[in-house]
Amino acid sequence: MAATLFNRYIWLADNIFRAGERGITFEEINRRWVRSQYNETEGEYPERSFHRHKNEIKELFDIDIECNKRTGCYYIANAEDMEQGGVRTWLLNTFAVNNLINESHHLKRRILFENIPSGRQYLTPIIEAMRDGMAVSLSYKSFKRDEVSTFEVCPYCVKVFRQRWYMLARSVGSERLRTYALDRIVGLLPTETPFTLPKDFDAAAYFAGAFGIIVNDGSAVETVRIKVDAWQCNYLRTLPLHASQQEVETTDDYSVFTYRLRPTFDFRQELHSLGAAVEVLAPAQLRDDFAAEAARMAAMYRKAPNEKRTDKK
Repeated sequence: MAATLFNRYIWLADNIFRAGERGITFEEINRRWVRSQYNETEGEYPERSFHRHKNEIKELFDIDIECNKRTGCYYIANAEDMEQGGVRTWLLNTFAVNNLINESHHLKRRILFENIPSGRQYLTPIIEAMRDGMAVSLSYKSFKRDEVSTFEVCPYCVKVFRQRWYMLARSVGSERLRTYALDRIVGLLPTETPFTLPKDFDAAAYFAGAFGIIVNDGSAVETVRIKVDAWQCNYLRTLPLHASQQEVETTDDYSVFTYRLRPTFDFRQELHSLGAAVEVLAPAQLRDDFAAEAARMAAMYRKAPNEKRTDKK
């Protein structure tokens, strides 16, 4: 039932968003709903439900649906903010593509997606708990432990990174925030334990200095400079590694990019994945770490494949 409502919310927001500034009447929304694959009853869209869902969309996604009294058309009041990106745009874009594919059955095998494990199963109840300010009972199996642990957490926000959904939450009775991967959740149940999100909590600000989901590893935010060869530059220009990315030097052979973030493990792994196309210029410690890692890799590949390694950390 929760997943059905979630789909209906996004279906409604997407149809109004795509109508643009002109907007769309309730009658047109109703005609589309009658034909929609998400209309399981094949009945009309009750106007009372429409207004309730409109208010719930505002509460859940901060998407403000208003009515032009003169034309009777509904429109997205904060459409310009949505077009700048973020979760609202991601949700609508994802749903719109999914809707198009479902309506075009003959294209399904020609459009391939990356799988995000467990997101669909646990995302909806977590978002509902965030909305209602209620803790959830979490049964979790960390990669570091063999046993499953069960405890109550207060969900602060969710974030998708590298094909995985994560939940930032605080354990009941603790002030420490921790990040949990949804694909490591064994079970999740609602509770009757209320919690209040701190008024000064800002999810975007919390992760602002992070490349991905690692925040509290002890590293400080600093300026990272990398030199990227000309061939790889276009990839970074079209898909920046981080919101703070700036291209500060450009030549025919290379460009220099800067970042303000914590050079955490996941960021280092990302730079490593670019191989020799990227050279770390600063900070000095990060450059030294990459040089040492490059030396270890060079030594490893100089050995025969079956020769025992002695250069491990």
